[in-house]
Amino acid sequence: MKTNYQVSRRGFIKTGAVAATALMLGNAINALGAQKKMGVALVGLGYYSGGQLAPALLQTKNCYLAGIVTGTPQKAADWSKKYNIPQKNIYNYQNFGEIAKNPDIDIVYIVLPVSMHKEFTIRAAQAGKHVICEKPMALNAAECREMIAACKKANRLLSIGYRLHFEPHTKEVMRLGQKKVMGKVTQIDTGNGFTYGGDPNAWRLKKALAGGGGLMDMGIYSIQGSRYTLGEEPIAVKATQEKTKPELFKEVDETVFWELKFPSGAKVTGKSSYNNNWGYLHVTTENGNFELEPAFGYGGLDGKVNGKPMNIPNINQQAAQMDDFATCVALNKPSRVPGEEGLKDMKVVDAIYRSLDSGKWENI
Repeated sequence: MKTNYQVSRRGFIKTGAVAATALMLGNAINALGAQKKMGVALVGLGYYSGGQLAPALLQTKNCYLAGIVTGTPQKAADWSKKYNIPQKNIYNYQNFGEIAKNPDIDIVYIVLPVSMHKEFTIRAAQAGKHVICEKPMALNAAECREMIAACKKANRLLSIGYRLHFEPHTKEVMRLGQKKVMGKVTQIDTGNGFTYGGDPNAWRLKKALAGGGGLMDMGIYSIQGSRYTLGEEPIAVKATQEKTKPELFKEVDETVFWELKFPSGAKVTGKSSYNNNWGYLHVTTENGNFELEPAFGYGGLDGKVNGKPMNIPNINQQAAQMDDFATCVALNKPSRVPGEEGLKDMKVVDAIYRSLDSGKWENI
């Protein structure tokens, strides 16, 4: 598999800028050397930061865990000890703005409840830091636009935590679908969800904090799967929902089903849930089929083409994602998953919620 450096180099060679490329790549590699890795500060030390991002930052080559932001003093102490984080690189939500004065931190990774994404993305950009924001990007598309505008105004890069765009099985699905390797894609069926058994008072079940339920949290992956398989943007959607545990999901959706219309005419169905264990992407083409199942998990993906295994090795998705963004910062080039990518998904999510209210097809 070609590295990002090799891909970039090939692109420049095609334009005849060989010498400029060599210089640029040399500078980038120097910038990402052992003594000058990009410093990352994690904002919010919940499950994803502790279980996935921090361990991944022990495996990254181009960046490292430089700082943390938390409102819990005990977490600050525990993380400082575990990851050898100096006290000067530890912040809380009130003094977060002081991070602007800290040269150790280049990138801020927002891992907070969705309702806080906009505020801290904008505050980070205004503090002069590049930003990765977890998905879903924001409560709605309007907030996404504000975040994009703020980062552009501050001349800071913004990326969304779409780790699967750096994952090899997913990249193969993109190639097969977008390049029409097996002919035109005619049908996609995808679903993602899990059976929620956690705290009934958790922020994920509060509409004001999460924006929604299974659709916001899990459905993003199914929407993404359809979009990156086809390489197109959907134009309309119709959705229905099911709620078998209204006492638990009082404020947010439990299970949502939808149909998306794409310009190519492919039949695309998707679903999300907090009450079903799903995680698949099935694609039918004119000359065969391919699939991922599991399709979206942290622990690894598995794929088949016409029933035969893809035989592609799994990687640490989060490490690849963060290393790529560090490279983008060093080269001052956009991420392959910029804020605009998050906006595209939230436009679909907004339309799905409108359809649930209206019972009709809604334009995206």
